[in-house]
Amino acid sequence: MINPHGGKLIDRVVSEKKREKILREYKELPQLKISNETIEDINNISHGVFSPLKGFMGEEDIDSIIKNDRLANNLPWTIPITLNVSKKVADQYSKGEEIAVINGEQKIIAILHLEEKFPYKKKEVAESVFQTLDMEHPGVTNVMNSQDILLSGEVDLINTDIKRFKEYTFYPKETRKIFKEKKWKTVVGFQTRNVPHLGHEYVQKAALTLVDGLFVNPIIGKKKKDDFLDPVILGSYNILLENYYPKEKATMGILRTRMRYGGPKEAIFHSIMRKNFGCSHFIVGRDHAGVGDFYGPFDAHGIFEKFDDLEIQPICFRSFYICEKCSGVVSDNVCPHDGTEYQKFISGKKIRTMIMNKELDNLGEYMRPEVAQYLIEQKDLFVK
Repeated sequence: MINPHGGKLIDRVVSEKKREKILREYKELPQLKISNETIEDINNISHGVFSPLKGFMGEEDIDSIIKNDRLANNLPWTIPITLNVSKKVADQYSKGEEIAVINGEQKIIAILHLEEKFPYKKKEVAESVFQTLDMEHPGVTNVMNSQDILLSGEVDLINTDIKRFKEYTFYPKETRKIFKEKKWKTVVGFQTRNVPHLGHEYVQKAALTLVDGLFVNPIIGKKKKDDFLDPVILGSYNILLENYYPKEKATMGILRTRMRYGGPKEAIFHSIMRKNFGCSHFIVGRDHAGVGDFYGPFDAHGIFEKFDDLEIQPICFRSFYICEKCSGVVSDNVCPHDGTEYQKFISGKKIRTMIMNKELDNLGEYMRPEVAQYLIEQKDLFVK
């Protein structure tokens, strides 16, 4: 099985004995309240999803990402993992001290070992990651509206309580065990924030012909308005996997993180996380992690040429569509009927409209009937 990024799977979850001690004593420590998105970051650091990170990034690593798309030790990495606070909040803490990180219910999540406090170079980070400073880009807006000071340091996870989608939650130690038990030596990961249509099924099954197993890995977390709701994504994929995939060749688990909409840079970040899960290959589709017209349709394919030491292998798919002459879903690599009346492009916007208008017959041309029926029956579909 492929090695984790950096060679070692990070584990920052404290032992039960240490956890009990911290729970007795943490109220004596300075405290910092954090958002749900930051809690997700801490979980991903602590469970090895973000290996080799042991905590929130320091200034040297962030500067190196801005300049080179690599950590200071030269390991590929494209999106800074940061903890931002106001100057007023940062002034409450001293470098070298331990901080109890708490959620909105005043419950301790982790201990932060504060190593650095430094200004957030928001403009430089936004331009590096998103390749634009246009505030219409949701990722740029998020960075530019962040607080001005970054805190860095290693974290120790205290609270691992998962309430939503617990049955789909697997971290790298668990997925690697699952893949080993299934005797999958090679695994292709599929990133998604959408419900499945025939095009998705086409690229998944095409990739599956090259490897031992398929890991469908939806992102569950904060998304932009009009993206599909998390329960809808999971429900529709459950139906697809149950009815149209061999059970010994495909499985699903979620990735708890937010979309950054970083296009090519996020494609690299997504592949690193799947490498840590144990995937040897990663599907990169058209406009991967894109938004609007900020990236070219195949920019996320070309960026992998810059990282010959990434180890996980991208499987890049171009445009796919339904060709009536070919009688099925095809790509422009295999269909000779480009630009003809036989083509029916699979548009996300078109599918959304059909779902809202309950056009079951039309939807059946673009997705499996069981999935279409499920979606039409849902009362709430999209992020508002």
